[in-house]
Amino acid sequence: MTEDSDIAGPQHDAEAERELSWRAKSVGLAAVDTDDAELLHRWRSDPVAAHEIGIWPRSLTALRERVERDCDNDDRDDFLVLLTDGTPVGHVALTDQNIVNGTAQVELMLAPEHRGRGHGTDALDALVDLAFGELPLHRLTAETHTDNSPALAVLARSGFVHEGVSRAACLHRGRRHDLAVLSLLRPEWKALNRPRAWDA
Repeated sequence: MTEDSDIAGPQHDAEAERELSWRAKSVGLAAVDTDDAELLHRWRSDPVAAHEIGIWPRSLTALRERVERDCDNDDRDDFLVLLTDGTPVGHVALTDQNIVNGTAQVELMLAPEHRGRGHGTDALDALVDLAFGELPLHRLTAETHTDNSPALAVLARSGFVHEGVSRAACLHRGRRHDLAVLSLLRPEWKALNRPRAWDA
């Protein structure tokens, strides 16, 4: 695992090219745009990501249309995860936002070549800080295959609590998979002993 570096300090040239919506420990978050569809399509086409997330590759045209549609959707916020030099390493999102109930779901996907370096935890922490520090949310949920150990570890490091299992809830590659259901509540986030994204 590589050491994380702070984003604080002089703005990098690459960051100047892409406006960051949010900064955190070793990463920044930039709002997804339609020009990012090709990059997202490549990541979603990775067999490991497809298996772990339970998706199948769709056409680039279909994904581009979905990204365009999602840009106008008030129920979700999608971000590219960028390193301090501007390198895109993943995608995070707050989906199914219900401001009345104060709930949303989190999604995280990292590029294959950037997994296992701590970027997933930093990106998820940043997203959680955005959800609880800037939005009136009270409960975040996440779901992943019960055998997706890397994702479960990232969620646990970010404070998510295992709530239970949705049995046989996902059909992928011809067989049914159980989904682990995890959540993080605002009081639990407040109790976390870590710097907040705005302190980076």
